[in-house]
Amino acid sequence: MAKSRGRLYLWVCLAAALASFLLGFMAGWFINKPLQEAATSRSYHQSIQNIRRELVSEMKAENIKSFLRSFTKLPHLAGTEQNLLLAKKIQTQWKKFGLDSATLVPYDVLLSYPNKTKANYISIVDEHGTEIFKTSYLELTPDGYENVTNIVPPYNAFSAQGSPEGDLIYVNYARTEDFFKLERDMNINCTGKIVIARYGKIFRGNKVKNAMLAGAIGIILYSDPADYAAPGVQSYPKGWNLPGTGAQRGNVLNLNGAGDPLTPGYPAKEYTFRLDFDEGVGISKIPVHPIGYNDAEKILRHMGGPAPPDESWKGSLNVNYNIGPGFTGNDSFRKIRMHVHNFNKITRIYNVIGTIRGSVEPDRYIILGGHRDAWVFGGIDPTSGSAVLQEIVQSFGKLLSRGWRPRRTIIFASWDAEEFGLQGSTEWAEENVKTLQERSVAYINSDSSIEGNYTLRVDCTPLLYQLVYKLTKEISSPDDGFESQSLYESWLKKDPSPENKGVPRINKLGSGSDFEAYFQRLGIASGRVRYTKNRKTDKYSSYPVYHTIYETFELVENFYDPTFKKQLSVAQLRGALAYELADSEIIPFNIQDYAKALENYATSIYNLSKKHDQQLRDHGVSFDSLFSAVKNFSEAASDFHKRLTQVDLNNPIAVRIMNDQLMLLERAFIDPLGLPGRPFYSTSSCHLLVARLPPPPALAAHLLRAC
Repeated sequence: MAKSRGRLYLWVCLAAALASFLLGFMAGWFINKPLQEAATSRSYHQSIQNIRRELVSEMKAENIKSFLRSFTKLPHLAGTEQNLLLAKKIQTQWKKFGLDSATLVPYDVLLSYPNKTKANYISIVDEHGTEIFKTSYLELTPDGYENVTNIVPPYNAFSAQGSPEGDLIYVNYARTEDFFKLERDMNINCTGKIVIARYGKIFRGNKVKNAMLAGAIGIILYSDPADYAAPGVQSYPKGWNLPGTGAQRGNVLNLNGAGDPLTPGYPAKEYTFRLDFDEGVGISKIPVHPIGYNDAEKILRHMGGPAPPDESWKGSLNVNYNIGPGFTGNDSFRKIRMHVHNFNKITRIYNVIGTIRGSVEPDRYIILGGHRDAWVFGGIDPTSGSAVLQEIVQSFGKLLSRGWRPRRTIIFASWDAEEFGLQGSTEWAEENVKTLQERSVAYINSDSSIEGNYTLRVDCTPLLYQLVYKLTKEISSPDDGFESQSLYESWLKKDPSPENKGVPRINKLGSGSDFEAYFQRLGIASGRVRYTKNRKTDKYSSYPVYHTIYETFELVENFYDPTFKKQLSVAQLRGALAYELADSEIIPFNIQDYAKALENYATSIYNLSKKHDQQLRDHGVSFDSLFSAVKNFSEAASDFHKRLTQVDLNNPIAVRIMNDQLMLLERAFIDPLGLPGRPFYSTSSCHLLVARLPPPPALAAHLLRAC
C-alpha cells in the first residue's frame, strides 16, 4: 500500500514538472516570439542596408566617364550596323560582369530614314520657279569628328514625302490655341499653305497633327534661340548653346503608345500581321522638315501679313515675326518649296535583355531599362543614361561575384529604336504582356542621366515617394556648396515641393520615354530620376543642343558634368532603387501617399471645374461619387498599412499576400478599354478620373490639364 502511494506520488510530481515545463515553454515562446521577430527584422533590414551601401560604393564616376566616351565615339542610329555593334558590346560586357543571362531580342519594325542620294531642304522660289535660296543640307561637323561617317543629316522621321509649294504662315508653336488665334481672331486660314513653327511647348508630332487639322500642306520646324539658348552662354563648342546651324531631329508620329506603327498592340515578329504602310498608326500625311535658326531667320525676315498678336509669339531672332501668308513687298510673288524624300522601311532592331535570377521570388521582376539608340552621338540623350546603366550592371555583378543574390529577379534592358516612337521597349512589353502584368513589381527608367546640372529631378508613381526620399538622404550631394550634405538636402534646398515646402518636389510621371508601355499601358509602378536645370531661371526648352550633332562626349565633359559626379549620383539612386525593390522583404511602396495624390488630383480637377459651373449643371456632372471613392480608398490604404506592420515576417505566405497587394495596386487603375481615343493608354490615375467623368469632350480636355 505504501509502495503504491509512493508510485502515485512520483507520477504526480512528474506530471507537475512536465506541466510546469510546458507552461514555461509556452510562456517563453509567446513572450519571446515578437522579440525574436523584431530582432530578425532588424537584422534583415541591417543586412539590406549594408549590401545597398556596398552596391552604391562600388559605383565610380571614372567608370561612367569611360563608358560614355566608348559609347559615343560613333553614331548609333536605330537600325544601323553601328547600333547593332554597340548592342553586342553591351551584351558582351553584361556577360563579363556576371549576369545570369544577356541576350539580343530582335523585332522587325517600321523605321524612317532620309534618302542618301536626294537631300532634304527648303527653298524660296521666284515667280519662274527658280530657287533663289536653299537651306543647309547638313550641320557643321564639330572639331574632332570630321572623319566620322554615317552621320544622318537633320530630318523628321516618318514625314511624308513631297515637294509642296505655297505661301508661308508663321504659326508660333503650332499649338491648338495658336491655330485658334490665327483662324478665329485674325481670320487667317492655313488651308493649302505651308506653315513654319518653332520647337518647344508641345511634342513635335502634335505640331504636325495640328498643322494637318488646320489644312496645311507642309510644316517647317526650327529651334528659336528664345527657346533653345541660355543668356550669356556661347554656342557650342565654346559653350553649350545651340549653334545657328543646329537642327533638332526627331520623329513626328502620333502613336499614343502603339509602338510599331504597323503592328499596334502586338509584337513586331515575323509571325505578326502588319498593316500596309499607308495605314500605319500616327504617320504624318504632310511633309515635315527641321532647319537651323540661321536659315529660319533668312526665311522669316521677308514675311508679310499682320504683326504677331502679342509678345508671346515673338522669339529672339532679328525679325518682326510677321504672320503672313507669304512674303512682303517685292518678295510677295515668291513662294516656299519643300523637298522631303524620306522613306519608311521595315528594319530589324535589337534589345539587349540581361537578368539576375531571384533567390526567393524569381517570379517577381524589377526592370531597369533605358534606350541605346541615338540620332547621332547621343552624348546626353541617351548615352549619359546608357553609361550609368552599364556602371549599375557592373556593380550588381560585383555583388554577385561575392555570393549575393537578390530576393527577386532583376531585369536589365538596353532598348532599341526609342527615338522612333519607343518601339523597342513597347514591342518587348507587347510580347511579354501577360507575364509582365502578373509578375512585375516596378520599372525604373534609365534614359538620359542629365538634362542640366542644377539639381535632382524625380518623376514617379506616388508609391515610390517615401523610398526616394529615404535613399536620397543616404547619397552624398554632388552639388557645389553641399559637399558635406546629402542629395536629399541639396534637392530640397533647390527645388522644394510647391504643396509641401518640407519635402523636395516630385513630378507626376507622364510619357515620352521607355517607361510608357509599362506604366501607362500595363500599370506597373514606375519612376525616373536625372539631373536637371533650374526651373525658376532656365526658361529654355529641354537643353539647347537636344537631338543635334553637337551632343558629344566633349559637351558633357566640358560643360554639363566635368567631374561626372552628378551622373554618379543618378547611378547610385537608380541602382539603390532597383536594389531595394528587389531585395526588401516587404516591397517598399507606400499606398497612403497614393491615396493623398488621388485626393490632390480630385481636388485640382474640382477646383478647375468650378470655372465651368453652368456646363457642369447642364450635363448633370457631380463630383460626389468621385470624392466618396477617394475617401474610401484613403481609409482602405490606412487600414492596409496598419495590417502591414503586423504581418508575420516568418510566414512566407503572409509576406507574399501583402506583397502581391502592393504590387498590384497600380494595376487597379488599368482601364481595359484604354482612355477615350487612346486605347494604348490604359492607366494614369488622374487621367482616368477625368476620362470617366461625363462632361463634354472640350471641357474634359480642359480638366485634363490639371493632371
